[in-house]
Amino acid sequence: MPTADLILTGARVRTLDPRLPRACAVAVRDGLIAAVGDEAGVRDWRGPGTEVVDLAGAGLVPGLVDGHSHPVWGLEMATGLDLSEVRDLDGLRARLAAAERTGGWVVGFGLDHNVFGGRPIDRALIEDVLHGAPAFLRLYDGHSALVTGAALRAAGVTGPRTFAQRSHLAVDADGRLTGHLVEHAAMDLVATVMPRPTHAERRARLVELLSAMAATGLTGAHVMDLGDLELVGSVAEETVLPLRLRFAPWCMPGDDEAALDELVALQSRAGRHWRVGGVKFFMDGTVEGGTAWLEHPDCHGQGTEAFWPDPSAYSDAVRRLHRAGVRTATHAIGDAAVRHVLDTVETLGADARFAHRVEHIESVPDDTLARFARLGVIASMQPPHTGYTRADHSDEWSQRLGEGRAGRAWRLRDLREAGAVVALGSDWPIAHYDVRAVLATARAPRGAASAREGLTGLQALEGCTTHAALAAGEADVAGRIAVGCRADLTALGVDPVDAPADEVAEAPVRLTVTGGHVVHREV
Repeated sequence: MPTADLILTGARVRTLDPRLPRACAVAVRDGLIAAVGDEAGVRDWRGPGTEVVDLAGAGLVPGLVDGHSHPVWGLEMATGLDLSEVRDLDGLRARLAAAERTGGWVVGFGLDHNVFGGRPIDRALIEDVLHGAPAFLRLYDGHSALVTGAALRAAGVTGPRTFAQRSHLAVDADGRLTGHLVEHAAMDLVATVMPRPTHAERRARLVELLSAMAATGLTGAHVMDLGDLELVGSVAEETVLPLRLRFAPWCMPGDDEAALDELVALQSRAGRHWRVGGVKFFMDGTVEGGTAWLEHPDCHGQGTEAFWPDPSAYSDAVRRLHRAGVRTATHAIGDAAVRHVLDTVETLGADARFAHRVEHIESVPDDTLARFARLGVIASMQPPHTGYTRADHSDEWSQRLGEGRAGRAWRLRDLREAGAVVALGSDWPIAHYDVRAVLATARAPRGAASAREGLTGLQALEGCTTHAALAAGEADVAGRIAVGCRADLTALGVDPVDAPADEVAEAPVRLTVTGGHVVHREV
């Protein structure tokens, strides 16, 4: 009889396999689950080279997966000064005045729209404390940035531009560039001239980041961008990636048939613990930036246009990729954007069930909920985003939408009860990558969503396991602790289903196993 590489004993195992829901021991061989049951049942798998770990009563669950993250591109996004704790304009100015320069620039990220207190985002609010230094400050949503006049000059930007996608350089009433860059194409104009870390620095940061993610219990992430496959591939050849990374490159407005063919060809790229799997679209932007596609304008009269100037071109691209067997994920925050994605999937036929997903879904009307279940469209949602809103609806997100739409914030439980598959994630670096916080906030939403009932403990766990596996088309090999499934396992100091949400958020992570490799240990 073959022997196991790893045996875990003394655990309270939640397998999420209906054939054997509970167990206390698991054997792992060649990166797969070899046996599940009691300790007597796995005893025969023990050999001279088997590592045996006594989990001393820890809760063992299928490896937790972040259903929406940016761990490679995010290294660039989360560069410089962390502004996520800044709460008002005075605090921002103080942080910037004391900030270190990077290649002569002040670079920051995580800036909350609420810092500006309803004022238009304008470089005039900060330039005097920077004394002429170029600055690039990413807003927390990742879809906009505030830059100074010196940064605009460095990029050769002197006036508005026209883009193939919904993107713009904001101007004031006099036509002056305010420094507010809205959406990716506008930000890229300046981002390309900013100082960049070396390859060695990026490699070191990637390894450090993935190890830190594994220390929260994560074993995988659905990466909603192409990242840097050469960097990831080189790291994966030298060491074991602590997380499985599944990349979805972007399809943007203006991409022609040749570009779509390239996206199809990319699906064959893979290595140990990483692969390309799917394509990411944007149907809109963000509520706070005024670029969410809404069925009715926001309070500033904005939000009535899709990210794709011709939404039918988006639908055509999805249909072409679907025929090629490529899964898609579409960023859709506003109600009109979500509806258009669902309308598109409805044209694909029965084989589209569980092959396509919508990311974010921050506010949708009642009649949309059941369509997710009926069409088999995965709802991919990020509960920590609720922390950028306020229960009294005084935040920028709620103010822009108005009471009615703000009252429909992050309908996690409603989607589950309608029968939808709901995968959960963090959207790091938009929110912290700690998967325990994802589980906890899914059960106890914050801010504008706090009046709404959250998920049950089991539903939250499923969102990072079985439902995440469905979202990736991997339900046959992942998301459960069952013989033949991947040996991706997370051991927590509490049962994430029965323990209160606040205890889950602080739970010790005893062990993280990815592909049979112990990538984090605290036992």
